[in-house]
Amino acid sequence: MKKILLITLFITLTSVSAFSQADLQPAAIVNLTRSEPITVRQLRTEVDRLQAASGQTLTVDQRKEVLDAMINERLVLQAAARDRVMVTENEVNQQIQQLRAGLAQQLGRQPTDAEFAQVVRTQYNMDVQTFREQLQRQLIVQRYLMTKKETLINSIRTPTEAEIGEQYNLVRAQLVRPETVRFTMIMVPYGADAAARTAARQTADKLHREIGSNPSRFDELVARSVAPNSGYQAGDAGYIPRNQEARNVVGQPLLDAAFSTRQGQVSNVVEGLQGFCIIKVTENHAQKNLELDDIFQLGTRITVRDYIGQAMLSERQQEILVQASEELVAELRAGRPFQIFENNLNWQ
Repeated sequence: MKKILLITLFITLTSVSAFSQADLQPAAIVNLTRSEPITVRQLRTEVDRLQAASGQTLTVDQRKEVLDAMINERLVLQAAARDRVMVTENEVNQQIQQLRAGLAQQLGRQPTDAEFAQVVRTQYNMDVQTFREQLQRQLIVQRYLMTKKETLINSIRTPTEAEIGEQYNLVRAQLVRPETVRFTMIMVPYGADAAARTAARQTADKLHREIGSNPSRFDELVARSVAPNSGYQAGDAGYIPRNQEARNVVGQPLLDAAFSTRQGQVSNVVEGLQGFCIIKVTENHAQKNLELDDIFQLGTRITVRDYIGQAMLSERQQEILVQASEELVAELRAGRPFQIFENNLNWQ
């Protein structure tokens, strides 16, 4: 029995060792300024991350595309180091802070380190340190591209009024703003059981009686919602269009109430998706075919002209960046300063 156990253990250890050695074999070697291997493990890690994000298994040809992208990045990073193009830790920190600020805006408060780490894990499928290292590499690649292809990138033209007008005529049939309403809402959450729901209804009815026929009383109750143990929540619901997506978000009864209540008036108690609601409509907007000088997105100052111009400029910028990237990569790959080991890409 001991002999069998030793043989089994030897076979297991041999298998693990073989697997580890295979993982450490090179998938490619980049040698623009120095010899830098891309190991099978590094490639598999990136492939696994992409597969987890897409929910699909990559083919061998797709693995080669991932490897090509990794080679391109290594070539640019080596060239950047050679030409002394770098990014400081402080610049990386600034990018991280911008991301945290965006999350803070969503949460209404500063995120904890654990919350930020969870967002990075969910969106990018990596830990914060790995994300930070990748961010630094991306910033170096961007800076090097801007340095080497500055003339091409600066050649991007801002769309003219004539070009914007021509584009508007092509898409004007699609530029229809649906009937839209904006309202402030008081909501009493349903609670966890039937008794809590009954109590919530009683609270909502009481609040509605307090408002009576005086809409200004509604605003007073909104202000009181922040008091400790007020028993209800209140706030601006934003702009709600009359469409299927809005119905899924707020529920049909609340949507019906919003579009049947006049501006400045207060609704009856309505059953929402999460609680009993009372709303006061603050804006009504009829369906409209948008002209160039109309506001494209309610609540902003962005006109249709602005939106089309920005979209056209963004498209041109993207096209030039793709061209610049392709030119830079072609220049760095000239002479093939890398080697790919095809036999190491066929893992199961």
